[in-house]
Amino acid sequence: MLDLTPVEPLVSRHALTIVLPPDPVLFEFATAFSVFAIGARGRYRVRSCHAGPWPLQPHGAMMLGVEQGLAAVEAAQTVVVPGTMADLDRDFAAGLPPDLLAALRRAHARGCRIAALCTGSFMLAAAGLLDGRRATTHWKCVDAMTALFPGVRVEPNVLYVDEGDILTAAGVTAGIDLCLHMVRRDFGQALANEIARHMVFGPHRGGEYAQQIPCALGPARSCSLEPTRRWVLERLGRPITVPQMADHACLSVRAFSRRFHDEAGCPPLHWLAVQRLRLARQMLETSDLMVEEVALRCGFGSTLTLRKHFKRHFDATPQAYRRAFQERRRQRVLPSAA
Repeated sequence: MLDLTPVEPLVSRHALTIVLPPDPVLFEFATAFSVFAIGARGRYRVRSCHAGPWPLQPHGAMMLGVEQGLAAVEAAQTVVVPGTMADLDRDFAAGLPPDLLAALRRAHARGCRIAALCTGSFMLAAAGLLDGRRATTHWKCVDAMTALFPGVRVEPNVLYVDEGDILTAAGVTAGIDLCLHMVRRDFGQALANEIARHMVFGPHRGGEYAQQIPCALGPARSCSLEPTRRWVLERLGRPITVPQMADHACLSVRAFSRRFHDEAGCPPLHWLAVQRLRLARQMLETSDLMVEEVALRCGFGSTLTLRKHFKRHFDATPQAYRRAFQERRRQRVLPSAA
């Protein structure tokens, strides 16, 4: 259960507004609210508003605390748009409230970060914010987005896409992944991990993970390699090879590699490198350890190897990332443009 004990207020909080589109998906509203308003415990100043007809139908009684109108968007530093259950046909864009699209355009023009969950990406596309950009949505809606918005570079089989000022997520739990990713960007990996634990949500998955995981769709769980992944996570500081992983799973290397890719959406060594990089990032954010010590504790062996992988994955050296994170954290508690 989430700890709702009051916390000391920050000097100022990051202003975040959840904008419900017409006919909203309540699960995705709850996802964003749970992560940013409850889980982050005071780091964000969260408001929510509705762009469609008032009162909300047919779920209006459940949407306590949602404001009418879009005034809350004007002062937001981040806007989150959950999905819609509206028909995604050729008349979809024409049926959207013009003031919603205008508010999204104004927010983006003044530098606001905008994130869409699942079919919320259709609202961003209708506002013209995804033209020429990479974006994703639920895999069942990929064809509809491609047909309605040919200018969008749709990524059909990823969990989320981070374009900096515009972020989009695939369906349902991928929205949680994206919200945790945003918390990680804003306040670091430790807070994101704490929220995930409170929500009884698994380790954060990168956006590159596949939406569809064949092994997970079957009724039998005997094929799961989760025990082996946990075993690896406990030993990230040690040398680990694919044959060692396969031996732990009691499989041949070939069978293990194939099954691992089916479950995780990537090869074993790629997954291992990502886990080590996440540990390194957390150490850079939360400790004063020298980069050489971080490299050893994360299993990279040398500063040179860590720097090479870190630069490739995060487009920054470990030292530059630490400086940028510290500066970004200071900026998050500066007074907002409210």
